[in-house]
Amino acid sequence: MNMLNRRSFLKSVGVAGTGIALSPGLSAIKNPGNDRFKLSLAEWSFHRAIQANTMTNLEFPIVTRELGIEAVEFVNTMFMDKARDMVYLKELKTICNQEGVKPLLIMCDSEGTIGHPDKTERIKTVGNHKKWVDAAAFLGCHSIRINAGSEGSYEERQKLVSDGFRLLCDYGTEKKINILIENHGGLSSNGQWLSEIMEIVKHERAGTLPDFGNFLVNKETGEQYDRYLGIKQLMPYAKGVSAKSVAFDKDGNETSTDYFRMMRIVKDSGYSGYIGIEYSGSEISEKEGVIATKKLIERAIQAL
Repeated sequence: MNMLNRRSFLKSVGVAGTGIALSPGLSAIKNPGNDRFKLSLAEWSFHRAIQANTMTNLEFPIVTRELGIEAVEFVNTMFMDKARDMVYLKELKTICNQEGVKPLLIMCDSEGTIGHPDKTERIKTVGNHKKWVDAAAFLGCHSIRINAGSEGSYEERQKLVSDGFRLLCDYGTEKKINILIENHGGLSSNGQWLSEIMEIVKHERAGTLPDFGNFLVNKETGEQYDRYLGIKQLMPYAKGVSAKSVAFDKDGNETSTDYFRMMRIVKDSGYSGYIGIEYSGSEISEKEGVIATKKLIERAIQAL
């Protein structure tokens, strides 16, 4: 993308004019003052723009760079038909390199149930995810993220998910890609249940992607798992962290999650690496939500 088109695109998505330099390179990227943690951006933060065709997956790394963020977390549904398209993947990788943005992981949805009660379906789901493991390896990511769907009792679901998870982790070993499970609804949002799966599987490529906000265990009743306890339980297995935000008060704090408390839990766990910005609210624009989340994380890190 040439500079003129790049400026036009950034203006169209509301990024130009943020006070961040438009020149190539890393000059806009800011470390919040602590070398232990760096910031990444989850593509879901701009899902409305991408689904409305005002931004593409190829343009996402450019927006990330202009917002002063140094790494990206892709979502497979934003380029669902491109997992095996090497021309496309090469272009995406080139854009990331040109922007100085590091690909970290691919969040994978809509590829089946990893803990399906039917073994044939479990194996099919594992196979469906393999192309994303391959794509992640080509792009230079360290992981993909999957969902821990299943049926049955607490223990039955653990057994089934562990079986499919282990099979995919074995493939991850071949490709040097980690397989992460996020607390993403249902029993996966029960920190105890998911941490027990990590202990059952005990695989070098297995890990968690703790999300600050995804602790709804029952949609019908609205039951929520304690998010601070959940993060504490999942952090020992974390190979990434997703700082989910939805809404902010007048002081710039997230209305449902105490980021200062969360970042203390993250720090005390011994984790070091990327903290992923994931804005999923609608009260402000996606760009504004990302910027607000970035500022809040930086304040929380500085407070440590």
